Amino acid sequence: MNSEGTVMDLLSPARLGPLDLPNRLVMAPMTRNRAAADGTPGPLMAAYYAQRATAGLIVAEATTPNAVGRTYPNIPGIYAPEHVAGWRGVTGAVRAAGGRMFLQLQHGGRVGHPANSGLVPLAPSPVALGEPVHTGGGPLPAPVPREMTVRDVQATVADFAAAARNAVAAGFDGVEVHAANGYLLHQFLAGNTNRRTDAYGGTVAGRVRFTVQVVRAVAAAVGAERVGVRIAPGVTVNGIAEDDTAVLYRTLAGELAGDGLAYLHVVFADPGDALFGELRAAWPGVLIGNPRLPWPGPPPADGGRAAGERLLAAGADLVALGRAFLANPDLVERLRTGAPLNPVRDRYLMYTGGAEGYTDYPALAS
Repeated sequence: MNSEGTVMDLLSPARLGPLDLPNRLVMAPMTRNRAAADGTPGPLMAAYYAQRATAGLIVAEATTPNAVGRTYPNIPGIYAPEHVAGWRGVTGAVRAAGGRMFLQLQHGGRVGHPANSGLVPLAPSPVALGEPVHTGGGPLPAPVPREMTVRDVQATVADFAAAARNAVAAGFDGVEVHAANGYLLHQFLAGNTNRRTDAYGGTVAGRVRFTVQVVRAVAAAVGAERVGVRIAPGVTVNGIAEDDTAVLYRTLAGELAGDGLAYLHVVFADPGDALFGELRAAWPGVLIGNPRLPWPGPPPADGGRAAGERLLAAGADLVALGRAFLANPDLVERLRTGAPLNPVRDRYLMYTGGAEGYTDYPALAS
């Protein structure tokens, strides 16, 4: 059941703030590295997203709010006029195809390299990522990041708010603040990457402070109904280790529950997990569940439909799928008709550039 107590289907309509969604399927944000070297989206990205405009909602890929937050080569930005202009071409193509679109805002924190950004990465504490970072010249050892001062923290909050305003100017319906998957906000949340002793570290209340401030600044900039938040309880990607996951995310959800945000997006959501149930009970608004599917290895033959239906039955309002949308521009129609899904070509997921494995996945014959 969803939050209204009724059993819903993935293909049934839904409401998200001021948006009417034709179905409950969300295209999850996926880094694809197809922007120009300076972070500007181009026509290829517009074609890719427009192909998938039948999703109830598209959350566009992780996009950096400032130069130092850049993670990998050829990821998009949203802090310069050319970025806004490039994204405007993408949102225009999606809107012309009947779609709705949020932009994910992501600062990499320690997941970055001077070879990509020209700058030493910033992080809550000077704790290096214990694995290489992909650069234009190949994988390189991650540098020790510079610990953020309070002034850096305040400037970064302001950069997120400015990025949100730019996103709305570029035609997005809203933004998703990325507090998951081991990037900057998640680094502040987790004890192994946040060793601060000031107001932004130590206790759970201290470690959630930065994320709460970012989200509230973004909401103040563009309106809470345009702002979602993505979290990843217990996810260890990019060297994250949480030893207080349940209390950490109960606290964060509790802090934000009364702010009128568009949604809370839970990565690798498991309807059998007690914390998922607690988050559903604590969150008064729309909850997006991204189901836990096999990884590494191919997704299930149904693309995650059965797992998504289980999430809806457990209280999710919308379901975010990644690889199924990546490989099937007409995923909604394939699920509606029961048609088989295209397999994912893993070789072309990231760093390769070009249309192959990006815009050349076939749709059903008309």
